[in-house]
Amino acid sequence: MQPLESKIALLIDADNAPASKIEAIISEIAKYGVTNIRKAYGNWKNSSLKGWEDNLHEFAIRPVQQFEYTKGKNATDAALIIDAMDLLYTQTLDAFAIVSSDCDFTPLVMRILTSGLKVYGFGEKKTPLPFVCACSKFLYLETLGQDIDPETSKERGSTRKTNKELKQDTKLINLLRRAIESTNEEDGWSTLSSIGSHISNQASFDPRNYGYKKLSALFESIDLFELKRKNNVIYVKSKKKPRTSEKKQRCSENP
Repeated sequence: MQPLESKIALLIDADNAPASKIEAIISEIAKYGVTNIRKAYGNWKNSSLKGWEDNLHEFAIRPVQQFEYTKGKNATDAALIIDAMDLLYTQTLDAFAIVSSDCDFTPLVMRILTSGLKVYGFGEKKTPLPFVCACSKFLYLETLGQDIDPETSKERGSTRKTNKELKQDTKLINLLRRAIESTNEEDGWSTLSSIGSHISNQASFDPRNYGYKKLSALFESIDLFELKRKNNVIYVKSKKKPRTSEKKQRCSENP
């Protein structure tokens, strides 16, 4: 008997998301389940949403009209939040996918998580960190759906981080090291799959946000870790830091 597909509600803040990425977004969500509910919120009388209008029928997205009742106030956010709470209580769902670069949805994400549902976030790199970190998984739209192969990433405008840049990201390095420490065997090696599962259970993380297609490629780019492959299984462990005496010896050998 095949397992049931996860049901996901896709809610789009059309005022704060580019229409050009909708195909890549839906393709990404398909990895986790089926989007049986698709809604896009905004003032559809506004010419700035013309790009979204052209995609509504093609991707079976239901437009939700929201007028600007008070100038300077974002009524679209309120409408999306109200709908999300209605869906949370009236529908049987497994996850929400929220497309926006607006931090105002952070409390909504935290509320959905308390009900045991996952939240997949999609937004541009300008998205404030509270919203990014609150999601079960968050993907930057600039890296979604593009070729991030090393040979072509420069042409596509990818922001692949170098070994030096990654090592300077203390938060990332600590996250990777703690995941290894929590999943390793007595010999210090951890399977890549167990590391990935441990990270996903505690943080919003995706190697594509750093310019790497897979977690293994991210580890390989950082010279603080060792990788080995055995029977189609990838193992990772942290490199040992050289002792002070070893450092002095190296310095004397290489003055």
